[in-house]
Amino acid sequence: MQQNSTVGRTFLDPTILARIGNLELIAKFVVEGFISGLHKSPYHGFSVEFSQYRQYMPGDDPKHIDWKAYARTDRYYIKQFEEETNLNCYLLLDTSESMTHPVDDEQTSEAGTEGDGARTPSLSKLRYSSFLMASLAYFMAKQRDAVGFAYFDDALRQYLPARSSTSHLHSILLTLETLQTTKNTRMGTPLHQIAERLTKRGLVLFVSDLYDENHEEVIAGLEHLRYEGHEVIVFHVLAQQELEFANFETGRSSEALIRFIDSENDAEIITTPQAIRESYLSNFNEFLDTYKLALRQADIDYNIITTATPIDLALASYLAKRQGVL
Repeated sequence: MQQNSTVGRTFLDPTILARIGNLELIAKFVVEGFISGLHKSPYHGFSVEFSQYRQYMPGDDPKHIDWKAYARTDRYYIKQFEEETNLNCYLLLDTSESMTHPVDDEQTSEAGTEGDGARTPSLSKLRYSSFLMASLAYFMAKQRDAVGFAYFDDALRQYLPARSSTSHLHSILLTLETLQTTKNTRMGTPLHQIAERLTKRGLVLFVSDLYDENHEEVIAGLEHLRYEGHEVIVFHVLAQQELEFANFETGRSSEALIRFIDSENDAEIITTPQAIRESYLSNFNEFLDTYKLALRQADIDYNIITTATPIDLALASYLAKRQGVL
């Protein structure tokens, strides 16, 4: 899907969106900016249901002329159509404690500093994910798709079945505004539970940092969704700091000791970043490769995005997949 890179790019920066505050307003801002940047309408080619005829007018597309009606009446008529719900879409969100990890202070300070010295709060993976989920839900609703939503950690915390009403969209946005996190992560079981609940095949979008001690269970849960006939997209959300293990030494000596604390089990070590950087990156890249390979083999779309990634890039990935499904 081609996109006009000059339209709205700056205003889709997550750290700028964070200043807006209201999640529904953020979603509307992102989606309308995204749509205005497309070279062709995202609604072109969607399934429609015949409604009625009307007389041909100059400027109408001739391909919609009903030639059988012309043969009977010697007049040109256009078939009018009305949109129908095209797809069931299910949004799944990991709300375990590791998702509260913030982006780099340096990046946040630079992007969020106003002339009066005010700062935007750190944009955590969970807050970024809520922007992404809200935008996807809003976009799906505009396309008259039925949207479902669930969030979980070691258990399924809330499940909203797929519907296409405006009131349902508001329920999803309200839920995103009031998310609760817990320390524990065991996503395999909730994924299996959700796979059993989804009776209609559709498109599943799972947003998570994928930090789970049992990778095999998470992969098996996603494979279960795929086995049930759903198309599955995984957005692996990470902070840039996690990818690069960088910026720990800002303003400090390279030999300064730093306390590292696991956000989910509170385990901690005190060391210099220099001493563990190489082993961290080796283990982290192995972690990424495990998911890349397993999900590719399961025919599941896998996308790494950071909390600095413009939201419209994720929307473009969704739209491309959606058009392939229909």
